[in-house]
Amino acid sequence: MILYDYILSASCYKVRLMAALLGIKLDLVAVDFHPGRAHKSAAFRDLNPAGSIPVLVDGDLVLTESTAMLVYLAQIAGPQWLGEASPQSAARVQNWLAFSGRLNSSLGLARLHDMLHFPADITACRTAGHLCLRELEAHLTQVRLEGRIFLEGTAPSIADIACFPNVALAPDGGVELRDYPSVRLWQRAVRSLPQFIEMPGIHRLHDLKPAPHSGAAA
Repeated sequence: MILYDYILSASCYKVRLMAALLGIKLDLVAVDFHPGRAHKSAAFRDLNPAGSIPVLVDGDLVLTESTAMLVYLAQIAGPQWLGEASPQSAARVQNWLAFSGRLNSSLGLARLHDMLHFPADITACRTAGHLCLRELEAHLTQVRLEGRIFLEGTAPSIADIACFPNVALAPDGGVELRDYPSVRLWQRAVRSLPQFIEMPGIHRLHDLKPAPHSGAAA
């Protein structure tokens, strides 16, 4: 199974993370996203006409959307990651997968603007990012009151993996997380999962400061 990858991409990282949590080996092919823009080359567009990363290839199957890759990996090696077996749970997981797209187009784009100088209305991106974070904070505060920590159900799901990277990397785009304690506690829960892997800007649990309820940032 081949993943066309860029080490600094949040979308690529979520696929690498999901594979690591499931014990799936990926053969990584580095794409010179910046500054080379190899993802826009004619050769790469033969693989993915949209000219975007990541791309996952498994035999004749070619997937170009990271959320579809999460579903595929979970179907192969961890169906419990798809959420609880009810129509309601399945629908809520899909809702979070769609929400992750909003995170990418707000927090993710702000990060690309600040780190790689991508053109963007940075004020609009950060404003939209905070709106997403407030929505996420309200949900996670409610589930904590119910004795849970993850987005859907009592166990982690692909919903968490889809949303985690752009939230964790939000400070790279000028969006701080100090006002979102439930979000930061959720991040700690994701980072504590067995087989969790890092990427630049996202560290392991033991590298974090004390938990938000102790009055420090995570």
